[in-house]
Amino acid sequence: MIIFGTKGYLYQLAILTLVCGRCGNPSAHTLRKRVTKFTLFFVPLFPFSTSYMTQCTFCGAEQKLTREQAEQLQAQAAGGEGGAPFGQPHRQPYQS
Repeated sequence: MIIFGTKGYLYQLAILTLVCGRCGNPSAHTLRKRVTKFTLFFVPLFPFSTSYMTQCTFCGAEQKLTREQAEQLQAQAAGGEGGAPFGQPHRQPYQS
Protein backbone atom coordinates (compact mmCIF):
# COMPACT_ATOMS: atom_id res chain seq x y z
CA MET A 1 0.00 0.00 0.00
CA ILE A 2 1.48 3.34 -1.11
CA ILE A 3 0.26 6.47 0.62
CA PHE A 4 0.70 9.71 -1.32
CA GLY A 5 -0.86 13.16 -1.38
CA THR A 6 -0.12 16.85 -1.05
CA LYS A 7 0.63 19.28 1.75
CA GLY A 8 0.44 23.07 1.60
CA TYR A 9 2.82 25.51 3.22
CA LEU A 10 2.22 29.23 3.68
CA TYR A 11 5.18 31.59 4.15
CA GLN A 12 4.90 35.24 5.13
CA LEU A 13 7.64 37.07 3.23
CA ALA A 14 7.08 40.72 4.19
CA ILE A 15 4.63 43.32 5.47
CA LEU A 16 4.13 46.28 3.16
CA THR A 17 2.11 49.49 3.35
CA LEU A 18 0.05 49.68 0.15
CA VAL A 19 -3.25 51.18 -1.00
CA CYS A 20 -5.84 48.40 -1.21
CA GLY A 21 -7.53 47.99 -4.58
CA ARG A 22 -10.79 46.88 -2.95
CA CYS A 23 -11.33 49.16 0.04
CA GLY A 24 -9.04 52.02 -1.05
CA ASN A 25 -7.38 52.35 2.37
CA PRO A 26 -3.62 52.71 2.74
CA SER A 27 -2.97 49.80 5.07
CA ALA A 28 -0.56 47.01 5.84
CA HIS A 29 -0.52 44.14 3.36
CA THR A 30 1.13 40.79 3.98
CA LEU A 31 3.16 39.35 1.12
CA ARG A 32 2.69 35.58 1.18
CA LYS A 33 4.04 32.59 -0.69
CA ARG A 34 1.96 29.40 -0.89
CA VAL A 35 3.84 26.19 -1.79
CA THR A 36 2.13 22.85 -2.39
CA LYS A 37 4.40 19.81 -2.09
CA PHE A 38 3.92 16.21 -3.19
CA THR A 39 4.15 13.78 -0.27
CA LEU A 40 4.93 10.08 -0.15
CA PHE A 41 4.29 8.28 3.12
CA PHE A 42 3.62 11.72 4.68
CA VAL A 43 7.12 12.96 3.77
CA PRO A 44 7.15 16.10 1.59
CA LEU A 45 9.34 15.40 -1.43
CA PHE A 46 9.18 18.23 -3.97
CA PRO A 47 7.12 21.36 -4.65
CA PHE A 48 4.82 21.25 -7.66
CA SER A 49 2.86 24.48 -7.18
CA THR A 50 3.94 27.92 -5.97
CA SER A 51 1.83 31.08 -5.87
CA TYR A 52 2.31 34.56 -4.45
CA MET A 53 -0.31 36.95 -3.06
CA THR A 54 -0.85 40.05 -0.97
CA GLN A 55 -3.60 40.31 1.63
CA CYS A 56 -5.00 43.56 2.99
CA THR A 57 -5.08 43.55 6.79
CA PHE A 58 -7.96 46.05 6.78
CA CYS A 59 -10.57 44.28 4.62
CA GLY A 60 -8.95 40.86 4.00
CA ALA A 61 -8.89 41.14 0.19
CA GLU A 62 -6.29 38.97 -1.56
CA GLN A 63 -4.54 39.78 -4.82
CA LYS A 64 -2.51 37.21 -6.75
CA LEU A 65 0.92 38.23 -7.99
CA THR A 66 3.47 36.87 -10.39
CA ARG A 67 6.83 35.72 -9.06
CA GLU A 68 8.52 38.82 -10.51
CA GLN A 69 6.03 41.17 -8.85
CA ALA A 70 6.48 39.40 -5.51
CA GLU A 71 10.27 39.61 -5.73
CA GLN A 72 10.06 43.31 -6.58
CA LEU A 73 7.79 44.01 -3.58
CA GLN A 74 10.06 41.98 -1.31
CA ALA A 75 13.09 43.94 -2.52
CA GLN A 76 11.25 47.21 -1.82
CA ALA A 77 10.43 46.01 1.68
CA ALA A 78 14.04 45.02 2.33
CA GLY A 79 15.24 48.39 1.00
CA GLY A 80 12.90 50.34 3.27
CA GLU A 81 10.57 51.47 0.50
CA GLY A 82 6.98 50.59 1.28
CA GLY A 83 7.29 48.63 4.49
CA ALA A 84 9.43 46.54 6.77
CA PRO A 85 10.32 42.88 6.23
CA PHE A 86 8.45 40.50 8.50
CA GLY A 87 9.96 40.42 11.97
CA GLN A 88 12.28 43.38 11.46
CA PRO A 89 11.70 46.99 12.54
CA HIS A 90 11.20 49.63 9.90
CA ARG A 91 14.22 51.96 9.86
CA GLN A 92 14.10 55.48 8.54
CA PRO A 93 17.34 57.11 7.39
CA TYR A 94 18.42 59.98 9.61
CA GLN A 95 17.98 63.37 8.00
CA SER A 96 19.20 66.58 9.60
